[in-house]
Amino acid sequence: MKLFFNPFLLLILFLFLFENSAYSLSNYRIKEICQKAKRRSICIKNLKSKRLNLIQGNRIEIPIIPFKRK
Repeated sequence: MKLFFNPFLLLILFLFLFENSAYSLSNYRIKEICQKAKRRSICIKNLKSKRLNLIQGNRIEIPIIPFKRK
């Protein structure tokens, strides 16, 4: 029983269970994000194509916004 509760084995089990699941944006969330964009249709098209690439397993580009101290 000690072997079953070993944290290393639980970590490996967790990784195998959730290996192929990727959380992508819903259509409602995409429209909500693009609400303030100047060109809303282009923003929606870009996010939907990125979502499709993520689901297919392709790499996507994630912009990094630097933190500005006040």
